[in-house]
Amino acid sequence: MEDVLTADDPLYSKLYDVASEAKHIGNYVEIDPFPAIHKLRAEAPVHKGRLRELLGLPYYNRHTLMEGRQHWTVLSYEACEEVFRDPTTYSSYISHIPNAENEQTLSVLEMDPPLHRAFRKTIQPKFLMPEAQGWWREFTIDNIAERLIDRLKTRDRADLNMEICARIPVYTITTAIGLEGDEALRFRHAHVNSVENAGVEPELRLKNMKLVEEILLGLIQQRRAKPTEDLVSVLLDATLREPGVEPRLMTDREIMHMVKIVMIAGGGTSWRQMGITLFALLTNPDQLAQVKADRALLDAAVEESLRWNPTAPYFYRNATCDTELYGHKISEGDIVEIGIGPANRDPSRWDNPDLFNINRPKITNLAFGLGVHRCLGMNVAKVEMMHAINALFDAFPDMRLDPDEPMPEIGGGFEQRGPTAVPVLLR
Repeated sequence: MEDVLTADDPLYSKLYDVASEAKHIGNYVEIDPFPAIHKLRAEAPVHKGRLRELLGLPYYNRHTLMEGRQHWTVLSYEACEEVFRDPTTYSSYISHIPNAENEQTLSVLEMDPPLHRAFRKTIQPKFLMPEAQGWWREFTIDNIAERLIDRLKTRDRADLNMEICARIPVYTITTAIGLEGDEALRFRHAHVNSVENAGVEPELRLKNMKLVEEILLGLIQQRRAKPTEDLVSVLLDATLREPGVEPRLMTDREIMHMVKIVMIAGGGTSWRQMGITLFALLTNPDQLAQVKADRALLDAAVEESLRWNPTAPYFYRNATCDTELYGHKISEGDIVEIGIGPANRDPSRWDNPDLFNINRPKITNLAFGLGVHRCLGMNVAKVEMMHAINALFDAFPDMRLDPDEPMPEIGGGFEQRGPTAVPVLLR
């Protein structure tokens, strides 16, 4: 893996550029949406219609099942929290991708309780903070970060988005799953071109979907024959306890779908959020100096980056019954857009919410969601970011933005955000 991890593979620039990513799936935006969102939230916490429509942005359909349904946009922290905490009324099944076998191909992401709880319990113990700080660091994170930083020690400048942020998460989760060598990038490339909104021909999408399944099912068969300590082996040995059903082991396809969603979430969102954290610190030199002087503040910096610009700022639910939300009559089958990005900048909860400020009082934000669907991998993501940034500060104490490069920005798709680049002088 070492050569692949540190290689100048052109797939990095193809897969880990936020503008290219968004243009590929068709949801690229050039504007900063927050000024208009603040006006909408000041008018009401909930609005009828898609947020894109309300902001005058081009049409984009995130999920197949959202087509042709009435949408409602939720913008305040309080209203978003209410939706998150009621999975019975607001279902995650909207993420389902229709298929001939009616499989839940997005695994826990599209499941509702109690099924969601049963499947999540098979893998959740491996994602608790003690495991993130122990097994994940020892088995994956430390070695990967050290190799990448050693690679930079002969350089004077670098784009940390490509050299650090893009590489650590994807190889962390790949190693944890059990894939080896260049399978990490090839897998991600195949998956990006297999999802329902991929900007490729249907035949190529189907070809990539089959490749993704072949890679994972092949790995599962290998681990059935010879278990190791990776996540696939953990899932093969886990007991699934569905309510009203005899406890059983998961099928190969259930494990495949679980592993796929873990890898895509772990290799995608963590990349952008690590970049957002570095971008925020580097563009606020006074706060960067604070963190360098007191590394205990790095935890606050990560949390503030999650509040200030969560990489996945919108989630979607469908109403399972007629209900009411802040004076609006929501009908069964309607789509509810949960604006966690807008909620995280609700001025009723945070002063000057558009500013990045690591010295804010510690209160919960919605970057990782809330309730039963709170992000499974949040502890691993935090440990990745903390360890990588600390290691960068140790190796390059004078690291700063490169003044000879274009000023980076937060951009990309409306539904996924990240920095355009993180160019730095290392010395």
